[in-house]
Amino acid sequence: MNPRLTALAGSAVLALTALLPAAAHAQGAAKPDPTKPGAKVPGTSRKITAAQAAACFVWNGGVTATGAHRFADPTATTPPTVPDDWSTAGVYKPGQVRLSARQTTEPDISGTDRSGYVVIGDALYYSYYQGYEDGTIDNQSLSRVGGGWGSFTYLETSDYESPDNGKPKVYRSAAYALRNDGVLFRWNTGGKGWKASGSYPGFSAVRTMTLIAKTPTYDTFLANTKGGALYTIRIPSASPMKPIVKQVRTRTWQGFEALSAMGCGQYGTLLFAIDKDTKKGYLYAIGHANGLSTVIQSRGQVPGTFGDPVDFRWVPIPVYDTANGE
Repeated sequence: MNPRLTALAGSAVLALTALLPAAAHAQGAAKPDPTKPGAKVPGTSRKITAAQAAACFVWNGGVTATGAHRFADPTATTPPTVPDDWSTAGVYKPGQVRLSARQTTEPDISGTDRSGYVVIGDALYYSYYQGYEDGTIDNQSLSRVGGGWGSFTYLETSDYESPDNGKPKVYRSAAYALRNDGVLFRWNTGGKGWKASGSYPGFSAVRTMTLIAKTPTYDTFLANTKGGALYTIRIPSASPMKPIVKQVRTRTWQGFEALSAMGCGQYGTLLFAIDKDTKKGYLYAIGHANGLSTVIQSRGQVPGTFGDPVDFRWVPIPVYDTANGE
């Protein structure tokens, strides 16, 4: 749980100027920033070192075949490393969860609170439990939100909260789901529950996608297609829902069944892509999304096996979950 992390120096740090080491975000001093040295890795006693904070990493999550929650942090050292890879058993029944949106992990006095949305069978649920250092869990709950989810193949949420910079706070919460006929749906979420806020057809070629940007006015996903292309899908928060699609690459991306992204630097993204046929994962440093001009640098294969039936990304509370990839 506490391996030595190798520091990056000079040209070994991400070479792209758009992907400089993560800078401190404007925020209140009362809350710990999970991207800074000294912050705790969720669910462990290990604290993030300066080397890991500089290298950029992805908090990749999974639901295993036995129903455990998995945490792994592929890190863009040279070569890539995975300082932490552990599981919390007994979160779900074996094979129970079919889809998972991002799961929030927030430290409390005795452990961590872990929560997010999952699809079980034909229904959507809000999942919650408390996890502890010894691997035990408590206060588990699955709260049913609604039915009709049997035909959906992808689920994600986006919760935007503006930094603590002295200006009025901005909050925005949305959820997205892709149906098996290629229709992308959106809901506004929050204290009043889920409220449908649009849909758009034409995404039947999409294999999977991951959120790379969230702002007060739009969300952007990076998606690969069954034919191998890579696209950004920007979805303005305004209604009616009208996505803006731009091609980033024309081929070679069809082999990935899961994508997970985390902000890296001021405008960059670290992408973790999983080929479930081979159970291998790969890291890519991606500059600010700009269509076919987008800079993508392969960081190499990540050690370990990544074959969980369900994938998602662990996230801190929204104000610290930076995503400025477009």
